[in-house]
Amino acid sequence: MKRSASKWLDLEALRANASLAVNQAGAAEVLAVIKANAYGHGMLAAAEALADRVAGFAVSCVTEAMVLREAGIRLPIVVLQGFQDVAQLRCMAQLDLWPVIHQDAQLSLLDQATLKRPLHVWIKLDSGMHRLGFALHTAPTLHQRLLGCANVAPDWVWMTHLACADEPLRGENSQQRAQFAAAIDPLPGGYSLANSAALLSPLSQDAAVTSLATKAQWVRPGIMLYGASPLAGQTAASLGLQAVMTVTAPLIAINHLPAGACIGYGGTYVCPHPMRVGVVAIGYADGYPRHAPSGTPVLIHGQTVPRLGRVSMDMISIDLSSIPHAQLGDTVTLWGNGLAVDDIAQAADTIAYDLLCGVSGL
Repeated sequence: MKRSASKWLDLEALRANASLAVNQAGAAEVLAVIKANAYGHGMLAAAEALADRVAGFAVSCVTEAMVLREAGIRLPIVVLQGFQDVAQLRCMAQLDLWPVIHQDAQLSLLDQATLKRPLHVWIKLDSGMHRLGFALHTAPTLHQRLLGCANVAPDWVWMTHLACADEPLRGENSQQRAQFAAAIDPLPGGYSLANSAALLSPLSQDAAVTSLATKAQWVRPGIMLYGASPLAGQTAASLGLQAVMTVTAPLIAINHLPAGACIGYGGTYVCPHPMRVGVVAIGYADGYPRHAPSGTPVLIHGQTVPRLGRVSMDMISIDLSSIPHAQLGDTVTLWGNGLAVDDIAQAADTIAYDLLCGVSGL
């Protein structure tokens, strides 16, 4: 069922953002993160658009990887959550997927299973995120276990994840990088550390990992591919990124309200003077953030105007006082071309990832 709100995707912008990531990566291989339906942009469309730009893809789970293989995507696919049981492990071998190994139970399954082929595995070390991964000091032991496992191909990749990369000057970043580098420096295998934020910040030149210069490197751009800024305090435009998703909805009503009129559920906005108020056919059922406050900007006729009152299930109100020529049927942009998704995320006290993923159904 088609709702009134819609999204438009600029796949050339996606490709341009990927080219920026490739240029920034230098000699490193680029793994495009397209999990969660490519952050709401459509996983298959993203994969097809990026297939000639990147060296591989990253998804969260086996199911996402299966969809890509069934669609004919042959590039390497890293499964960030790895496998949870023997069935998934065998599926990975069948489809030539690259699992991330992050816990002992997965190693035990690898030791015991009979597989069609050895797997190219990524080994996740916990350098400070404390979400998934083995303790850093276990890297030598892990290396020995991998050497002794017939189900593991010899060209594995060590990886970790930075907890504060969006704020490059925080000391945790250098600490994580230095400890990760020290743990894997004596060991064979490639490595992967940089996400979008690390790739676009001075972290990409951090001296803490110069010891790894002889190792093959993979970088993992995600949010930057979709045209949102991964760095706090820096706009996407300043980083050379282009918006990929534009979300729009039609203007379906125009009301002339007197001073003192209350707008929306709870009457949280009171007109300070006579106002021309528009109603736009989008709401939280479409993924627009319910907690976005009055004042959150929308774009109409090339001009930003404030949203008014509470967000309803499928309608919002906007101030049209400054746009007397606005009329029914006009297109209103909620974010995208001309209105950065980061601006809406900041107004709504959330992050661009949340907004982009939230409109996956449009």
